[in-house]
Amino acid sequence: MLRLLRQLTTAPKTPDHLDVVHEGVSYRVLLKRVSGAKRFTLRVRNATRDVVITLPKRGSLASAQDLAQRHAAWIAARLNRVPRAVPFVDGAAIPFKGEDFTIAHIERLRGGVEICASEKIFRASCSQEHLSRRLHDFLKKEAQTALEAAVREHCGSLGFAPRRVTVRDTTSRWGSCSASGALSFSWRLIMAPPFVLDYLAAHEVAHLVHMNHSDEFWAVTKKLAPMTDRAEAWLHAHGSSLHRYGATDEANLIKLK
Repeated sequence: MLRLLRQLTTAPKTPDHLDVVHEGVSYRVLLKRVSGAKRFTLRVRNATRDVVITLPKRGSLASAQDLAQRHAAWIAARLNRVPRAVPFVDGAAIPFKGEDFTIAHIERLRGGVEICASEKIFRASCSQEHLSRRLHDFLKKEAQTALEAAVREHCGSLGFAPRRVTVRDTTSRWGSCSASGALSFSWRLIMAPPFVLDYLAAHEVAHLVHMNHSDEFWAVTKKLAPMTDRAEAWLHAHGSSLHRYGATDEANLIKLK
């Protein structure tokens, strides 16, 4: 009896998506219910190449569907402006430390990825099915090495011991500093010019001194990374495009009718 009462009084679970149609094309819209939200919001996210509606805790699914359908033309237009994905395949051009390198795949059962700097080539020796993962792993390792070195240098300038550094595939932040002093970065920074990676390392190290974005924080950051303003401008202009490498256009969640 108690179980039946709970079933009758418990609100139905919010589905993870809904679909809207515009000019014969169906677009998938992700749904995210947030308890602190005061209104519905609709966003197209370049980094994750998708569409999401945020719902208030008691917002109705019918209202979310209506919002999405009324803005179907806008959704289609915005998704069409998202930069095309560049998957890790043979012949693809991928930025590495600010320069374009071409993937050269060699079909083998085993192997790895080597840099041919003079020819600006990533020589990947592996089976076709493992090519994308091999490139991802290689770039993450290069990012880990470069960021650890930059953090070590900036910590040394401030008289700190090097802090723990991890790399992830983040979409909302390029870097973060926890209350315990652990630093985390997007591995995609290895694709940006070196002064951008160095700035992000300095930015998070500066948070070890000032856990805010006060004038004092920016003074420390700019002392560690004199090219802070240039790096911020580069990220504003080009940062979101880094997320298209290694992705596929299936992430746009577009389904042709």
